[in-house]
Amino acid sequence: MTRVVSRLEKQGFVQRVQCAEDLRGWNAVLTDDGLARLREAWPAHLASVRRHMLDDLADHDLARQADALRRIARKP
Repeated sequence: MTRVVSRLEKQGFVQRVQCAEDLRGWNAVLTDDGLARLREAWPAHLASVRRHMLDDLADHDLARQADALRRIARKP
């Protein structure tokens, strides 16, 4: 993860900001250029997720998958 963040930082897509809750840690925060790049990449990423994951699921499988992801998202 550190190498990925370092690469994104060198490209100007993220900056490291010290974590306010735990001063030992750092957060990778998107820069304006990073957000622009994310917005540019989003359509291709979404199409890839659909093609590789969602297109092969039947309707009932997709509903169960969505339910499972909702439960995961609610966890603290």
